[in-house]
Amino acid sequence: MKILPFVQNDPYLKPFAEAIYGRYEYALEVEKRLLTESHSLSEFASGYLYFGLHRLTDGWVFREWAPNATAIYLIGDFNNWQKHPDYSLKRIHNGIWEIKLPEFAIAHNQLYKLLIQWDGGEGERIPAWARRVVQDEETKIFSAQVWQPLQPYNFKIKNFKPRTRPLLIYECHIGMSSQEEKVSTFNEFRTDVLPRIIKSGYNCIQLMAIQEHPYYGSFGYHVSSFFAASSRFGTPDELKMLIDEAHANGIAVIMDIVHSHAVKNEVEGLGRFDGTPYQYFHGGDRREHPAWDSLCFDYAKPAVLHFLLSNCKYWLEEFQFDGFRFDGVTSMLYKSHGLGEDFGNYSDYYNLNQDGDAIAYLTLANKLIHEVNPDAVTIAEEVSGMPGLAVKNEDGGIGFNYRLAMGTPDFWIKYIKEVRDEDWKVGHIFWELTNHRADEKTVSYAESHDQAMVGDKTIIFRLIDAEMYWHMQKGDNTLTVDRGIALHKMIRLITATTMNGGYLNFMGNEFGHPEWIDFPREGNGWSYKYARRQWDLVDNENFLYHDLGLFDRDMLALINAVEAFNEQPIRQLWDKEGDQVFAFQRGSLVFVFNFNGTKSFTDYGIIAEKGTYKIVLNTDNSKYGGFDLVDETVEHHTLRQTKKQSEWLMLYLPARSALVLEKIY
Repeated sequence: MKILPFVQNDPYLKPFAEAIYGRYEYALEVEKRLLTESHSLSEFASGYLYFGLHRLTDGWVFREWAPNATAIYLIGDFNNWQKHPDYSLKRIHNGIWEIKLPEFAIAHNQLYKLLIQWDGGEGERIPAWARRVVQDEETKIFSAQVWQPLQPYNFKIKNFKPRTRPLLIYECHIGMSSQEEKVSTFNEFRTDVLPRIIKSGYNCIQLMAIQEHPYYGSFGYHVSSFFAASSRFGTPDELKMLIDEAHANGIAVIMDIVHSHAVKNEVEGLGRFDGTPYQYFHGGDRREHPAWDSLCFDYAKPAVLHFLLSNCKYWLEEFQFDGFRFDGVTSMLYKSHGLGEDFGNYSDYYNLNQDGDAIAYLTLANKLIHEVNPDAVTIAEEVSGMPGLAVKNEDGGIGFNYRLAMGTPDFWIKYIKEVRDEDWKVGHIFWELTNHRADEKTVSYAESHDQAMVGDKTIIFRLIDAEMYWHMQKGDNTLTVDRGIALHKMIRLITATTMNGGYLNFMGNEFGHPEWIDFPREGNGWSYKYARRQWDLVDNENFLYHDLGLFDRDMLALINAVEAFNEQPIRQLWDKEGDQVFAFQRGSLVFVFNFNGTKSFTDYGIIAEKGTYKIVLNTDNSKYGGFDLVDETVEHHTLRQTKKQSEWLMLYLPARSALVLEKIY
């Protein structure tokens, strides 16, 4: 048995080497079975070029996979939604149905569905490979739409290469990106929000809720049409235009891709598509997700692998997305979906609870994505900590570029909720933020959209609570607000600057957006009041929101100024628990944090490399909502302490503040 490189790097994995190698071999076997008629995964994963509706030089062709069907009809506004023999599909082979139509039979923008019949029943269905799905504003009914514009969008930027050293992600939801109480659009995001992102210093946009979903309030995680960009936000061409403009400004665009489950809907989605409950999904007890009210894909089926792998390639090729954040990976990895599991030791990852077929799919998906675009970015939303997730395929891993540091937001929530300020332990904070597997890159974040949802609280909300509604105007702030503003900056600074891969922020959280996210639903009277972003708060220089937004921008500018910041080694310089002072160095930058809420320190000594330093970022600067207690013009020369044979930086450290100093010579 071959010992894989990533197992060799971790002696604790060696007892499980056989299981790990077995998964690696199984993925290779699955790939071999899939490629009996293809030369590569990319060639295999081209189902979207065959299935669905396509324009030919002399007409149209439509194909669908429905092995249990006994008859299929194309119905739409072109035949008054009636079953008609001229629109009857023919079964050709392997459960595939086909129809060829003359050019005049259907036209751009017309609506259509399938009427599928099976033994004992029939039902209207939206084609599984439909590229555009729209909802009638009055009836709320979804239909596929013919999308063949005479002049399809032509990308201006070719072969875009994302900057990922480090990867700085701005997580966004198109629909709730407007100041107004409505569903925003791709065009509005491009003109109103994209310029903010460009100015802010993020180099990657992560778009949520792109795949079509029938219920807006699902945040896009209950997908019905996997190949259709949600028409709520505009047309496919408008999404392409947004991506193209982001690329023109050096910003990568990745999307949340949901392959962990699917909506249960039958008319809009894939549930009982051809009359069977198991066409795309598991049968029996494994069909429904016990916590998400959704359906679970059966990754052992070649047709399902073909569908999902083709979906990955489709978004890369057709829309020029730069990669994906895979949602719900933990749910895919384990037969238990990770529910009720502790994952306290390595044996929990190799106890036959794992879904080998799902692991093989994720391995092949990553292999395919990087075959199509070697510069693509893939991120796993995974909470169990399974080793090898973000290790290259050739080294025996599953192949993601990054894994989300999902324990970090929970850590900050626990500290803010349960630990008194005077008990915050700086060494513990540093350990939590840097406790990553050495051979796997992570995306660090203090909070994401999860913490902003109604029922939870953002960091600023936990720190300031109701006082944010009354005391965020400059000059009217309280002690609670002062504490919250200070810690908001410090938490973000230490989280971002200790990253080993990338950093993520959700839209608006950087400036302490005061409202939670609550999508229109029956319980709130279908209101859009909380499904938006109040940009006027960060734009108003009289509010502390403006100062927090400026700090975030300057923090990222500092990070961006260092080539491959995330690859600079972290060297701990100081950790004094009693003072709550911590310092570390990355390259020529020294980061000093005083988490003490009551004590400022004069001439505080920190061991550092010999040299002269200048302050390049100070959380206490008044432009960031601080108090200007530090003279930033002073250069700091290290002092030699002969007795201790070391060089010392002597600094003034105000309570609840952080300094970043750069060694200038």
